[in-house]
Amino acid sequence: MFLKKISLVLLFAFFSFSNSAKAQDWANLAKYQANNEKIGSPIANENRVVFMGNSITEGWSKSFFEGKPYINRGIGGQTTPQMLLRFRQDVIALNPKIVLILAGTNDIAGNTGPMTLEQIRDNILSMVELAESNGILPIVCSVLPAYDYPWRPGLNPNIKIPELNSMLSKMAEEKKVPYLDYFKIMADDRNGLPKELTTDEVHLTEKGYEILGKLAEEAIDKSLSMVK
Repeated sequence: MFLKKISLVLLFAFFSFSNSAKAQDWANLAKYQANNEKIGSPIANENRVVFMGNSITEGWSKSFFEGKPYINRGIGGQTTPQMLLRFRQDVIALNPKIVLILAGTNDIAGNTGPMTLEQIRDNILSMVELAESNGILPIVCSVLPAYDYPWRPGLNPNIKIPELNSMLSKMAEEKKVPYLDYFKIMADDRNGLPKELTTDEVHLTEKGYEILGKLAEEAIDKSLSMVK
């Protein structure tokens, strides 16, 4: 009788864990799943570009993407391991010519737990290698400036982000892929964002997105010559 009760408890715990794991969808694979299927394959001569990122990418105005072969695959709050898990579904399966990878600030903030700068770099490197192995040109984007995180203050992103960007720049050079340096253009003398470009030291105002969009378009135009 005792063993039977133990077995029932273990069985209940197993099913509870299984249901919880199914419900969690840690990488948020469900967010774009239906839309990915709806989009389908690129048409002839389409210069499709996927923007992979976090809230900075997700928060981009829809008007920036309208009428262009650009696909927004940003998810607010995400870290590089989450993006890596959904990279095949949200990037590779869409068959773009180019992917812009803008990631890393939420890792520094510890959104999904502690991460070293080397681990962040390595996750982005894995995305770069996945893209290359599937005939997609990756553009490695610098992490945007942030003086501090309002949801987790005191982590010194103004020091850590430049260190990470240096690692990303070196990685891009070694891999011979484009590096888009948002940080150099947008940072103030604190290694943060100027007031006119940000709402909270991290997220962008309309003026901030104007700069981001201009730099992204220039990088895409230049990179298309490498994939034609």
